[in-house]
Amino acid sequence: MSPVGLCCLLFVCVSVCYWVPAGCYGNGMVTNVCGSMEPQHGVYGQTTSSPYHLTTNTTTFNPGDRIQVVLSGTRYFIGFLLEARDAINPDSVSTVGTFTLTNPDRTQLLTCNEQQGSAVSHTSEATKTEVIVIWNVPQDSPTEVQFLVTVVSQYNLFWVKVPGPIIYQHGVTPRPPRSTTTPPPMWTTTPSILPGPFDSDTCGQSKSCLLDPPGCDPKEDPHCYFLSMTTEGPDKTSVMFELSGPAEGYISFALSRDTWMGKDDVYMCVKDGDRVSVSTAFISGRTHPEDQSQSGISSVSWRLADGAIQCRLSRPVKLAHQEPGRYDLDQEYFLFLANGQAEYGKIRRHRLQPLVSTRKKRITGPPEVLTGSRGPTIMKAHGVLMLLAWMLTGSIGTFIASFYRSDWPNQTLLGQKIWFQVHRGLMVLTVTLTIVAFCLPFFYRKGWSKHAGVHPYLGCCVLALSLCQPIMAVFRPLPDSHRRYIFNWAHWGVGSLTEIMAVAAMFLGMRQSSLLLPQPWATHVLIGYVTWLGSFRLLLLIHKHLYVKKSLGSDDQQAIHSGQPGPSSWGSFLKSLVLAALALGNSGFLIALLSSIAEI
Repeated sequence: MSPVGLCCLLFVCVSVCYWVPAGCYGNGMVTNVCGSMEPQHGVYGQTTSSPYHLTTNTTTFNPGDRIQVVLSGTRYFIGFLLEARDAINPDSVSTVGTFTLTNPDRTQLLTCNEQQGSAVSHTSEATKTEVIVIWNVPQDSPTEVQFLVTVVSQYNLFWVKVPGPIIYQHGVTPRPPRSTTTPPPMWTTTPSILPGPFDSDTCGQSKSCLLDPPGCDPKEDPHCYFLSMTTEGPDKTSVMFELSGPAEGYISFALSRDTWMGKDDVYMCVKDGDRVSVSTAFISGRTHPEDQSQSGISSVSWRLADGAIQCRLSRPVKLAHQEPGRYDLDQEYFLFLANGQAEYGKIRRHRLQPLVSTRKKRITGPPEVLTGSRGPTIMKAHGVLMLLAWMLTGSIGTFIASFYRSDWPNQTLLGQKIWFQVHRGLMVLTVTLTIVAFCLPFFYRKGWSKHAGVHPYLGCCVLALSLCQPIMAVFRPLPDSHRRYIFNWAHWGVGSLTEIMAVAAMFLGMRQSSLLLPQPWATHVLIGYVTWLGSFRLLLLIHKHLYVKKSLGSDDQQAIHSGQPGPSSWGSFLKSLVLAALALGNSGFLIALLSSIAEI
């Protein structure tokens, strides 16, 4: 690999490392927020009077009727979500009936609660001032139905669950209107500022704590990942959570029924400029949060100072209304911590994956101190085997084939030239380590990792190219064949491409949440390794072209760049020292990364 190639490789790796998948909802496909009806735009909805309103062409209905519903306003809007719900049970998230479109170009039907056509949304971000749809009354309709709509005027300006008219079945007496003095929803309250940082002094005494690294103190160390849980009230009917971590974007914790990220109750503290937004969400997998809101949480406060983001919130042990993905706290759960770089407005574009996990814990149980694990053992083994294969055995094996054929021209081992036996042994070991390491993530993920970026695709390419090498070697022509040069170049080209992809995969792999190595230290170590390897390759290439006479030999001495006559014993000794230095240096970089994996 040339120095220019190494520089290009580093540039590509760094660029890929910071690639983040993006998503948007300009097409109106917002079925993941059918329950909350809250846009995942990273800001709270407006609490002022809405400029938009709903009207119907009747106030009463019978099952089977078709009722016109009109959404209109005094200003343009770009998006909306319209649903009909049971007015007697305002906390219900179940939709009632179905809709029929009058303008399919601008509106579309959605499937909420597994009922096709139970909601209506926009098809694009085109501006509009009016939407007209038809609501079809089901045969099992409740006696009172209310229409609700969320309207988006601009990306950061929207109104959530704007109430529409309540219509009644024929013969049902309308209820008196609700008081207009009802306090606003909990999520509209403004969080307060914490008076100071959290501390871990009472962990295990009055509160349960999760600390990573073990024994860290959030009051002193901004890189301390800290979660505490304290029951509140004489009957212990609520729990107060304290969460702290590096102020890089967001930090969150999740309650999970198993050791896999997915179908979890998540609570997030997200940096939003010079303030912190606190919310809860549902995570269906290693994806962005869904149904993001502040439903069910109270006593919210936060602090953003000294390089740390900290927030405090309370929630009842038992929720008044059970929503999908929201769990009561009187059971045992696995605890996950996650953090990321995103600002609040972009949090939905980031997948949440566990950074720290711990054993099953009953939140309302006796106080105790828990320590986190930043990577499952099976993923640690994956990283160790891949680093061992491509930082030591693979790189040394390729160096011997490229530069040391002529140094041991007559020595043999088990009937074959010694350089060939050493090269073949190291490369067979490399392929074996790669195969084993490749299988481990599938055991851990129980399938393909859909949100791990480019890394798994590079891993597949590395394995496929590695397997091509021994297959090609089995069918290589004889040394004196006129087609031998085709094999030589193909063998060298595939090997070089495999090594480049392996290095790129290592750069990306150290940023995976299941094996997140300390940054930027781990990246600097790997850059040092690539620079070290490139320097030795350049040194030996200069030696090969300036001090070694080229000759065409028979047998396997005809290398990719043509073979060389045997050097002097002194020159051979110096090259052996270079090989030893290379092996020791590679081992040093490898041990540095392995030590960081051991500390995870």
